[in-house]
Amino acid sequence: MMEYKGYTAKVEFDDKAEIFHGEVIGIKDVVTFQGRTAKELKKAFRESVDDYLAFCKERGESPDKPFTGKFVVRLSPELHRKIYLSAKFSNESINAWLNEKLSRAVDEELKECGRN
Repeated sequence: MMEYKGYTAKVEFDDKAEIFHGEVIGIKDVVTFQGRTAKELKKAFRESVDDYLAFCKERGESPDKPFTGKFVVRLSPELHRKIYLSAKFSNESINAWLNEKLSRAVDEELKECGRN
């Protein structure tokens, strides 16, 4: 994965064409790039993000942001109750309690995958 200006890209290698190609992930718009070497790929990624931001500005549109910090989760009523109680007993809001628990779980998961 690659990151630039808050945008993340997924990269794949096309063995037949002998070229790397990537796509910005986590946004609704399609932003792609390619290169034959890591250096070319990195440059193309940055140029594509910069072009995307310039294009949005030119059109007077807000560029799509990768993450807003909000997401909807559907839980069983029983799990919802347990989370509420755990947060209450910890003297935290549900939001603060979930942030701490999810952060810890994700850090552990990424560490196990070798992707800190």
